[in-house]
Amino acid sequence: MNILVLGSGGREHAITWSLAKSPKCEKLFVAPGNGGTAAIATNVSGFDINDGAAVLGFVRENDIELVVIGPEAPLVAGVADVLREAGVLVFGPDAQGAQLEGSKTYSKQFMVDNDIPTAAYGSFDNKEDALAYVNQIGAPLVVKADGLAAGKGVIVADTLEVAIEAVESCFDGAFGDAGNCVVVEECLTGPECSLLAFVTGGKAFCMATAQDHKRAYDGDLGPNTGGMGVYSPVPIVTDEEYATMVQIMERAAAATAKAPFEHDYRGVLYGGFMLTPEGPKVLEFNARFGDPETQVILPRLHADLVDIMVAVAAGKPEDIQLDWYDSWAVCVVLASEGYPGSYEKGKVILGVDEANAMQGVTVFHAGTAFNLDEEFVTAGGRVLNVVALGDSFEKARDRAYEAVDAINFEGKQFRTDIGKKASIGRSAWE
Repeated sequence: MNILVLGSGGREHAITWSLAKSPKCEKLFVAPGNGGTAAIATNVSGFDINDGAAVLGFVRENDIELVVIGPEAPLVAGVADVLREAGVLVFGPDAQGAQLEGSKTYSKQFMVDNDIPTAAYGSFDNKEDALAYVNQIGAPLVVKADGLAAGKGVIVADTLEVAIEAVESCFDGAFGDAGNCVVVEECLTGPECSLLAFVTGGKAFCMATAQDHKRAYDGDLGPNTGGMGVYSPVPIVTDEEYATMVQIMERAAAATAKAPFEHDYRGVLYGGFMLTPEGPKVLEFNARFGDPETQVILPRLHADLVDIMVAVAAGKPEDIQLDWYDSWAVCVVLASEGYPGSYEKGKVILGVDEANAMQGVTVFHAGTAFNLDEEFVTAGGRVLNVVALGDSFEKARDRAYEAVDAINFEGKQFRTDIGKKASIGRSAWE
């Protein structure tokens, strides 16, 4: 079948890479794609991936039979709705379902209404009430811009001063319209963990656990980013905790298919969890594959992703069969100097082929392009995702950093401690 993937990041490269392995995949397009997807699919441009009508036009012109929506923005914009109404198979929830990520206020209310454990919170559409709430509950707390903010609209405030500054920056336009409403939450403690699930027909099919590293610098210091590295599975998660997380994801999936929600949810539901002393609690839901979690989960998938996505898109949970390799996966993100702040583009990247040639290593492109000399160059904050598999966590981690050393570009920035806490155990978070 002919398939179109929407998006341009490391997540989309990993999805494209996994789809391309299927014998059922004939023509594969990525819009707009990046330097990495160009090697395994046809990158296309010239239309806005957030415009359902424009996407539908390309779909009809190229006999596309399945559309896979990678990023959150097209989902919130209702691209899936337009395509489904036209009879196209789409992997991704409708606009209403995407509000589980598009509005943190909506998502928190969904959790409360469905008895999903989460942090206590308040939601505010004006600065004065938000600041009054902050002063009332005190630090530490978490301030979140309500809307989409490219993974950067969350501020963990250890002091009252930082919390006040965060609220003011949201309402002063730091995150655009996403900050017109602000959610203030209690600050939960414990290790974080992600659990993703394929969801269709109110059923959840959970994947492997993963742990992202959001802070920019070693030791979990510095500003939040879109993710600086990740590994899967997560050894500190107990069997009891995993069972609880699966139950929560199943409860959330079931809720999308019944009143008053009744979303047309056919895609991935991402559960971001905190493993608190009282048990797992949901920090956030996302309406799509995580980035960079996808880059360590899909290489461990021992099943045909095309079959899975078609079953999800067609609303046939009975056709979904998941199977996983036993290997461990570690991903280290190589970023541009200055990320998540301002950074320069156009730096020539060397060593990607050498890294890809290493046993168990795959380099997914996140923010790359070609220059006039057809060289890979940096084109984003997060540039490359260096992924390594191994039959132990230590082997996977060592391979990942060996591959990192083989790649060079001016200003290369990365964390040296991805997964280090996992080797220490639960005490590392105490």
